[in-house]
Amino acid sequence: MIAVLLSLAAALAYGMSDFVGGLVSRRTSAWPVAVVGGLSSALCASAVALVVPGSPRAVDFGWAVLAGIAVGCGVAFLYRGFAAGQISIVAPVSAVGAALVPVAVGVATGERPGLLVWLGILAAGPAIWLVSAAGELDEHGSVRAGLLDGVLAGAGFGVLFAAIGQVPHSSGLWPLAASQAISVPTIIALATALGASWRPGEPATWWALASGPFGSSASVLFLLATQHGYLTVAGVLTSLYPALTVVLAVLVLHERLTRTQGLGLLLCAVTVGLVAGG
Repeated sequence: MIAVLLSLAAALAYGMSDFVGGLVSRRTSAWPVAVVGGLSSALCASAVALVVPGSPRAVDFGWAVLAGIAVGCGVAFLYRGFAAGQISIVAPVSAVGAALVPVAVGVATGERPGLLVWLGILAAGPAIWLVSAAGELDEHGSVRAGLLDGVLAGAGFGVLFAAIGQVPHSSGLWPLAASQAISVPTIIALATALGASWRPGEPATWWALASGPFGSSASVLFLLATQHGYLTVAGVLTSLYPALTVVLAVLVLHERLTRTQGLGLLLCAVTVGLVAGG
């Protein structure tokens, strides 16, 4: 139950971080927002790591490098997708990959969840997909805009979850802080390779600093969840983060919530109930 609660808290924090970053991306540019948000997350994670004891090993920092590259790519493509399409579409699509990768890794490494948990995991896929279902145009383009970025972001987040899940409790939080720091040059390198500008120029870009505390908190909560329970469970429950992002998009941006998306949100609740019951 501790792992379930930590995973749900991580989902809420990730949902808030993505919404803040996506909102700023629409008003400026995705790449500078990703850089500023990454710097903020790295500073917050480092501040927490200073007061949490631990003895990280070299292999833990190896996982941190992989996680840092993954989260850098994930955040960059997610924000670019937010800027191109509806937040309530791109976020849920990204969650599919974010859920599938840690489940696959967890099962491959010997985790064997119970029947109710498996039913919850199976329900998570349709739940996430239904939440992403919509059928109208908006001023930011068609519902198809940004879907590829959502898929790429999901792959990045899935690898992040799987890599961070390999860090033991005894290592403390410095590997996590290192992964957040590595994400920044990853974003810069990716932007450069794609010919995009990453330097924060517009004053509004610095509002992305507000996403850092949420992002770093989410990563810490997810790490703790994997240390108290299965990676498969933590990965699936944390990947429900689009539910909050969608709700905020509806309430703040007045994006339309369809009946299909409402059914998806209900199925998200069923997923949580099954996993918690198992």
